[in-house]
Amino acid sequence: MFVCYVKIGEDEMNFSELAQIFSEIEPISGRLQMTKILSELFQNLSAEEAKVVAYLLLGELDAQYIGTQFNLAEKQVLKSIARLLDLSDEQATVEFKTKGDLGALVAEYNWSTKADLSILQVYEQLIKIAHLFGVGAQELKQTALYELLLNCDSLSAKYIVRIVVGTMRLGFSDMTIIDALSQMLSGDKSLRVQIEHAYSLSADIGRVVYVAKENGIDGIRHMKITVGIPIRPAAAEREPTASAIIEKIGPCIAQPKLDGFRLQVHVKRTEHGAVDVKFFSRNLLDMSAMFPELTQAFQNLSVQTLICEGEAIVYDEQTDTYASFQETVKRRRKHDVQQTAENLPLRLILFDILYCNGQELLSEGSERRRTTLMSIFKVDRTQVVSTIEERFIKTSQELEAYFVASVSLGFEGLVVKKPNATYQPGKRNFNWIKLKRQEGQLNDTIDTVILGYYAGQGKRASFGIGAFLIGVFNPQRDHFQTVAKIGTGLKDAQWIELKQKCDAIKVIEKPKNIECVSELTPDVWVAPKIVCEVRADEITRSPVHSANKTSTHLGLALRFPRFVSYREDKSSTQATSSQELKELFDLQYQNQKNQ
Repeated sequence: MFVCYVKIGEDEMNFSELAQIFSEIEPISGRLQMTKILSELFQNLSAEEAKVVAYLLLGELDAQYIGTQFNLAEKQVLKSIARLLDLSDEQATVEFKTKGDLGALVAEYNWSTKADLSILQVYEQLIKIAHLFGVGAQELKQTALYELLLNCDSLSAKYIVRIVVGTMRLGFSDMTIIDALSQMLSGDKSLRVQIEHAYSLSADIGRVVYVAKENGIDGIRHMKITVGIPIRPAAAEREPTASAIIEKIGPCIAQPKLDGFRLQVHVKRTEHGAVDVKFFSRNLLDMSAMFPELTQAFQNLSVQTLICEGEAIVYDEQTDTYASFQETVKRRRKHDVQQTAENLPLRLILFDILYCNGQELLSEGSERRRTTLMSIFKVDRTQVVSTIEERFIKTSQELEAYFVASVSLGFEGLVVKKPNATYQPGKRNFNWIKLKRQEGQLNDTIDTVILGYYAGQGKRASFGIGAFLIGVFNPQRDHFQTVAKIGTGLKDAQWIELKQKCDAIKVIEKPKNIECVSELTPDVWVAPKIVCEVRADEITRSPVHSANKTSTHLGLALRFPRFVSYREDKSSTQATSSQELKELFDLQYQNQKNQ
């Protein structure tokens, strides 16, 4: 096996010290206290160590867009643990069922360690384990993990195991790490906006942490776009009517809103003439291998570098129509890609350009960016890749007419843009505004996160699930807050599928970053990872649900919520925020007043 340990440098931190800090963070729910601990941790690390620790804190090995996986199931990791603890596979399985957490299981034992490994030594071994492929790779991974754990103390082993099986869950997101960097550099959160902007330009939290340690705030301020590293996407605000939009921003640009995969495309021509094309999803995952026909369409462009955004959507050539999101989502697969591409051909409709031939375009206005985009792609829906059509609108009557025409053609609605608006990565503001079809009082769907489920009764008793708890994300608190229970609207097969998805990420105790009153406690808690789109009749005030709840205001809840679909293109922190929910509540109230 490849394990080879050398003496660590005097200034390097041992992984056992890091594990102790992990254990201090684990029970803390307050964001300020976590931020303080993380700030002190980063202060005491080298730039390289800090980069690695930033990934490990989030249970990752590298940037989210790279998405390195161990591909070791719990049963396989359990075999390594059984060997480590000198237990039979049966004994280890019984103990695991009791604990419900492989990390907690291994932490209860002690063994004679052979080394006190540094953070970088442990990280190197984890990377090697993840990159073992081919015949016999699973057995090699199990042996390598056993040897790594054998050279660690039990507390270190606890967190290594959790990293491997994807159950680290310390209860915060990348935004808390950004707060910690600001505190490290300035003693408070005053640098958060600048650090977050750098992260939005280069969505690699480890890279941002490294630059902050190596070059301080000056290095952060000078971070630039890099082709191949995704930019955090801009998002649109909402307004209920065409007249409200014109009143808000005046004359504007309107584009049809497609219901497909939002993709960010990165194109780079190498010095040997080859063209590298990457597609990143809305939640910054690399989906390049899934879209061979789109990759081919970018091969002959006369550009050296390019970053643009668009919607990929299944196109039916027979009827000259675009398919629903539920149909398009079938293209999100790792196997039988070519056959699926033939059965469900895609069109990529571009709506913005962010970078071209070494020139950053974010600070250019919408019209200037459009001109650049149109110099490369045309409005031609017969092409695999084309540009979205748009209209310049002066009045609310024009906007309303264009909206009605777009909906009649099967579009979701419109995205309306300020003509001179810059592109603000990672931000949601009134530079872009959504105008969508209205159903009931609530004129938009809600992207929610599944937090747990309740055991079924009657017919659903055989399914083991009869309802599920959903929430929205509060970025200020870095917590998920409950907004509804859903117990209707799913077919039998969907209930079974939902339980399978939830059981794959179930946890024994309520995650500390979920705010939920005891009356809503589900039978099974799950890690807040699964995003689903929900439609409801309206948003109401609630004394029970925690979304937007304060000491002076009741929370918000969804009335008659219905499951629409899973949103696998979004991460849990990209779900509807508690602030967005409040804005939708206010818009709904405006609609009621106007009726």
